[in-house]
Amino acid sequence: MKKVLAMILAAAMVLALAACGGSSAPAPTAAPAATQAAAPAEAAAEAPAADDPQITLKLSFSTNEQDPRAIASVQFKEEVESKTNGSVKVEIYPSGQLGGDADLINSIALDSGTVDVIITDASNFATYEPKMGISALPFLFSGFDDAWEFMDGEIQAAAEQGLLAQNMRVLAHYDNGFRCVTNSKGPVETPADMVGMLIRTPENPVIMATMSAMGANPQPLAFSELYQALQQKTYDAQENPIPVIYNNNLYEVQAYLSVTNHIYSGMCFTIAESTWNKMSASQQEIVAAAAKASADYDRQMNRQQTDDLVSKLEEAGMKINYPELAPFAEATASVLTDNAATYGELLTQLQAWLASK
Repeated sequence: MKKVLAMILAAAMVLALAACGGSSAPAPTAAPAATQAAAPAEAAAEAPAADDPQITLKLSFSTNEQDPRAIASVQFKEEVESKTNGSVKVEIYPSGQLGGDADLINSIALDSGTVDVIITDASNFATYEPKMGISALPFLFSGFDDAWEFMDGEIQAAAEQGLLAQNMRVLAHYDNGFRCVTNSKGPVETPADMVGMLIRTPENPVIMATMSAMGANPQPLAFSELYQALQQKTYDAQENPIPVIYNNNLYEVQAYLSVTNHIYSGMCFTIAESTWNKMSASQQEIVAAAAKASADYDRQMNRQQTDDLVSKLEEAGMKINYPELAPFAEATASVLTDNAATYGELLTQLQAWLASK
C-alpha cells in the first residue's frame, strides 16, 4: 500500500509542478492548529476576570447523542462552564438540529449567528478551502496514530490557515474513524462491485471523487435524512466509519458492511472567528484547552468503538467482509493526481511526512 501511495504522490507532484510553472519555492510553514488557537491567549491569567463578557456558544453537529463527538462535546461544555465561572455557556444541538454539515459550515462562513461551534469532517471544508481535502485523500494513513499525528501537524495547519479568512478557526481535531462502505445489495470485494451503486455521501468533493473513481454513483444527502433514505431504498449504499454506522442504527437498513477503510475522517472542532473575537483572552484560553481535552477523549472513544463494534454489528445481522485494499487504492489514485495542483507544495511536505513513517 505504501509503494502504491508513493508512486501516486510522485506522479501528482509532477503534475502539480507543471501546473505551477515548475516553481520549487517552499511554502511558508504554519504553526500547528492548536498553537494557532492558543496564541492569542498565551499571556492570559489562569482565572477568568470578573468583567469577562457573557457568551453563549451554540455547538452543533450532524450525528446523534450516542456519537462520540456528542459525548465529548458534553465534556467540553462542562469544562468551559466550570472554568469560566459560567461566563461562557455552551448549548449543544445534535442530530443536525441547526442544519446538516454543509449548512453548518455555510452558517459560520456567512456569520449568520445560527451556530458558533461545529464539529465536522475536515474535508467538508474543501468547498471553502480546497486544501482542506488533503487529510481525506484515499488510503493515506495506516492507522489511528498516523492519522492523529497528521491532523495535529504542520501540513494540516497550513491547510487550515485558509479558513481564517472564511470566519473559521479550528481549535482541535476530533476523530470520526476510517470510512467503510455499507449497502443493501451484496458484499463489496473489489471496485467492480461498486460500479453503478447509488451511494450517499456528504457534500464533500474528495469523498465524492473517491466513490466515482471506484465506479459508484455518489449523491450528497444530509446525514439527518440518511436513515430514512436507506430505509426507503432511495439509495443502495452509504459510507461512514464503524462507530457512526452502529451509533446511528444504520445496520437496521443496510445488510452488508465492507471494511474498506478508504478514507480517514478527521473532524475539525471549529469556532466562528467572530465569536472567538468576542471572548476575553482568559475565556479564549479556557475554550481552546477544553476543545483539545475533549478531542483527546473523543479520539480514544472512537478507537475503542472501532475495535468493539464490528462484532455488535455482526450480532445485529450485518454480513461483514474484509476486501483486499490494494485494488481500491489503485482505482482511486486519480483522486490525488487529478487534483495535484490544488495541494501544491503541501504534496511535497506530505511525501516527506509519509517517507518518515
